[in-house]
Amino acid sequence: MKHKRLNRDLGWGFQHYPYYQIRIDDVSFHGLVCLIRLTDGEENYWETPKAGRIQVTGTGMSWMQLVEDDTEHVLTVMYFPEGKHDYERHNYPVPADVTYQPSIWYADVIDGIEYDNDGIAVFIDKYLDVIFTPEGEVKIDDRDELDAAFSSGELTEEQYKSALSECDRILKTYCEDIRKTDAWCARIRRIAEEKINMADD
Repeated sequence: MKHKRLNRDLGWGFQHYPYYQIRIDDVSFHGLVCLIRLTDGEENYWETPKAGRIQVTGTGMSWMQLVEDDTEHVLTVMYFPEGKHDYERHNYPVPADVTYQPSIWYADVIDGIEYDNDGIAVFIDKYLDVIFTPEGEVKIDDRDELDAAFSSGELTEEQYKSALSECDRILKTYCEDIRKTDAWCARIRRIAEEKINMADD
């Protein structure tokens, strides 16, 4: 299984960006929040059936990654620049918070979190992903990679079944009411921003 640093310093076409790694304990969230502000780099887009062209990187965007205690996934929210969204997204709903408008969510099913020598959080990727948009699209991705890893013996039966169970939890927790998920993420983002501002003062 691949190990991926939560500062996302490989493979995304951006560099020299602020990265924050914060512990939050709030009634709505207990866990690790990792925030990346994209200050430069190329624009990248994914194509989706309902929302059309989805922006995932570009100057002014930010990524918030949530690793809640006792869960087996990392939830990444890819936000537009503050107070904006892409007006080509004709079916984009009214956001829960006008400041923090999500472009897309991406949930990685994981086999655990560790920390490297720099203190950066690293997740162990267990292949299966869930992608969803404010417009209501939901997609389970890389099931073929999960199946191949199990068939090859890289994953045990227990790891394989736990990945499928975690995928079901992600769908139920986040995708049955995406607007509720949007509001929950926005609350966590505001708490994270307050902590960052206090540390910078």
